[in-house]
Amino acid sequence: MTLSLLSHVGRLPDQGILIDGQWRPAADGASWTHTHPATGETIGTFPIATESDVDKAVHAARIAFDEGPWPRSRAGQRVKLLHRYADLLRANADELRRLQALDNGVPLSFAGIYATSVEAAADVFEHHAGWIDKVGGETLPPYQGGDHLAMTFREPIGVVAAILPWNAPFLLYAQKVAPALAAGCTVVLKPSEFATFTVLRMVELLVEAGLPDGVLNVVTGPGNPTGDALVTHPLVDKVSFTGSRAVGRHIIEASAGTLKRVSLELGGKSPTLVFPDAPDVGLAAMTTMGTVTMGLSGQACVAHTRALVHRDVYDDFLNAAQLLAGMITYGDPFDPAVLSSPLINAKQLDRVLGYIERGKDSGARLVAGGSRVDGDLAGGNFVQPTIFADVDNTAELAQEEIFGPVLAVVPFTDEDEAIRLANATEYGLGAGIYTTDNRRAFRVARALRAGTVGINGFQVEPHLPFGGFKQSGLGREGGRSAFEAYTELKTVLMPLTDELM
Repeated sequence: MTLSLLSHVGRLPDQGILIDGQWRPAADGASWTHTHPATGETIGTFPIATESDVDKAVHAARIAFDEGPWPRSRAGQRVKLLHRYADLLRANADELRRLQALDNGVPLSFAGIYATSVEAAADVFEHHAGWIDKVGGETLPPYQGGDHLAMTFREPIGVVAAILPWNAPFLLYAQKVAPALAAGCTVVLKPSEFATFTVLRMVELLVEAGLPDGVLNVVTGPGNPTGDALVTHPLVDKVSFTGSRAVGRHIIEASAGTLKRVSLELGGKSPTLVFPDAPDVGLAAMTTMGTVTMGLSGQACVAHTRALVHRDVYDDFLNAAQLLAGMITYGDPFDPAVLSSPLINAKQLDRVLGYIERGKDSGARLVAGGSRVDGDLAGGNFVQPTIFADVDNTAELAQEEIFGPVLAVVPFTDEDEAIRLANATEYGLGAGIYTTDNRRAFRVARALRAGTVGINGFQVEPHLPFGGFKQSGLGREGGRSAFEAYTELKTVLMPLTDELM
């Protein structure tokens, strides 16, 4: 029977553009029709914000920053509001998970995994609320002669353009909005056109929590025209973006004219290094293959899509990875037996299938998957979990971010070779190491050029900085470093006598 999700639609947020506390349609009445990636069915519509809409949203944020109470509010007021909001997120978690399933097809079975959960988003808001009354400046002794006071202050950076991807709307919304609001900034938020309803509902809850008008504004729509108008606006002080490397480069170029501050998380080709003394080779294989196939079907920036495996345990790793691949189920995201999602749209489906076909011709050995899921699910953007063995580390399969359920397995002989192969990439977001030798684990972790390295496991935590080396991005999200990224550091000098400094 052909899959249909229309019975799950229910109530959707029916407003899209939020400017100075007022929901409104697009200036020209244009709208985006969201079709579900699992079925192609129309789920709902929302406005496409024009350049005029974006301009009004930025001006609202500018006025709220320059004249409004939020940047000048007492620390306790911001703390209480963000905690109140975290409670509202948790109280509405079931509804938010349903909206995510209707947006991007991520199954409810995966929405409880911490890093992609509503609970993680709530924790991020509470974590950054905790920094509000703790991050300050310094009082420094005079360096030269004279009696004066030298001080530094951290002040909110201003108007922030926060641009979200579609794959993990709970966490990535929180990682941008929470530190920006905690620091006292105002925000213009653009959700992905492929995961808008989830974000709109989270914004509705933030309004309900009591956020003053104009502090958070929302513009919905695709990169062109909505995103372009936002990143080029002269009144935006900072752009925070998660998405593709190509768009990240465009944002850097577009922001150069006004020297906007920029935070970018641009993906990766993260390696897992499996040594012969791994505590459990089979578990290492299943964990690695799980990041590539479960939940998001490999559509995650930090998915460990390159497995560098010692030759002594190479076959054991492949056997276990194939076992996990055979366990992945697709279909109705509201079915608890479904473990993974479709690819987000037809363009991404064609892109991933193209990589697979070129991989078959590259000399790599296809050991699992390699085609679309057929039968009753043929109308969706589903691709089988795919494993290529004996991959040349310089090949496309091992170097480019495919953003699909495709694992490239590369053999190595010794530690030095493993490190060299792992670092031989333009990316540097994450990495995993599997070994029982603690000295090796620490030695290899320090040698890897990656922002986050997991030893015998990998996870994302609200209080830890997350971001990449090399072309995986600029800056960090999470922890104190994220809060400080939404501030400017000011130095103030004051004489303590009548003599001039």
